Amino acid sequence: MLGRCLNRPDPGQDTRNMHKKNVFYAQSGGVTAVINASACGVIETARQHRDRIGKVYAGRNGIIGALLEDLVDTGKESAAAIAALRHTPGGAFGSARFKLKGLEENRSEYQRLIEVFKAHDIGYFFYNGGGDSMDTAHKVSRISRQLGYPITCIGIPKTVDNDLVVTDTCPGFGSVAKYVAVSTREAALDVASMARTSTKVFVLEVMGRHAGWIAAASCLAGEKPGDAPHIILLPEVPFAQQRFLGRVKQCVDKHEYCVIVVSEGTRSRNGRFLAEAGTRDAFGHAQLGGVGPVVAEMIRKKHGYKYHWAVADYLQRSARHIASRVDVEQAYAVGKAAVELALKGHNAIMPIVVRKSDRPYRWSIGHTPLSRVANREKMMPARFISKDGFGITAAGRRYLAPLIHGEDYPPYRNGMPRYVELKNIAVPRKLKTGFKI
Repeated sequence: MLGRCLNRPDPGQDTRNMHKKNVFYAQSGGVTAVINASACGVIETARQHRDRIGKVYAGRNGIIGALLEDLVDTGKESAAAIAALRHTPGGAFGSARFKLKGLEENRSEYQRLIEVFKAHDIGYFFYNGGGDSMDTAHKVSRISRQLGYPITCIGIPKTVDNDLVVTDTCPGFGSVAKYVAVSTREAALDVASMARTSTKVFVLEVMGRHAGWIAAASCLAGEKPGDAPHIILLPEVPFAQQRFLGRVKQCVDKHEYCVIVVSEGTRSRNGRFLAEAGTRDAFGHAQLGGVGPVVAEMIRKKHGYKYHWAVADYLQRSARHIASRVDVEQAYAVGKAAVELALKGHNAIMPIVVRKSDRPYRWSIGHTPLSRVANREKMMPARFISKDGFGITAAGRRYLAPLIHGEDYPPYRNGMPRYVELKNIAVPRKLKTGFKI
């Protein structure tokens, strides 16, 4: 349900003496190469509306910052420092894997949030994260009304997994896709050079618990038949070991080498992850423990090929030096739009990327209710996956290709990228009581 902004003025109203509400912004979950670009979009846009918005606070370590009343005053940062967030990876204010429980299960957490927001005169809550974070923002928007202190809650999309629904793509994904595609192409050239007398199989493990978007993006490394990657393993396609091993042999027989990109969430026909570690993370997700070496060892036992494997891990989501320009622009745009939508009176929504055309690639920013996004996942559609399950179709390539376009290099000094480290000056606490998490 859409709501009205707390301090939206009537048309023509003089806002000079109007009480201005403050902003609380927080980053959630795994960070990306461009999440700080969204933060930059939020803060710079809020500063352009000083007649409507008071201070912009950030939560230190995400939503935990609100629960512990550990806020950062972004107003203490220079315009140059905030602008530099656009090209700085990681989470400038700290993030956290912390999922608020249900409203009835742990009402005290939500009451604490409202207590802190009220103490610091916060009227806007911008939550930058994935599906779980959109659920939190949605819940806060509901309970704030129940507790008599309405908050304008806007979700800001972020996830390398590209699995948020409704939005065409998720800020963070395009840069991971570019990193994986480039790494696949470069590693393939290395392996091909030595294949006759040395390594014949290279396995690259990438992120993607339930959705195979990142692994799929590796297809962009190849331009003609026979180019790597030769096999892509996706969570959406049940793993069939004998068929897979047969395809590896065919590939080596034909090309002398085989490059495989495997999603961490690849699973067998019974639904069990090939590399499930048996533990759970803070969001309740199964902790995965390295599918790359599992797949590589299968190949060694069956065929005896010399192999190497690598896990892209944090490298893929932090590689700002090779970020997609499209991704950076979209990340900034959703942050900017979040503030503008809030000032227009929208509530409980998330800005989305709307694709207008593939060639040339055109996009715009729209928005959708948080209720449509919360706790939902967007999987790879069947039309993007080849019939044999080991590759990506032309339709899939058309979707993926524009998302890695363009370069947006950070400034360099002495051969290294220059990233900003904010002062992150704490806001004085106003509440006498603490809170345990």
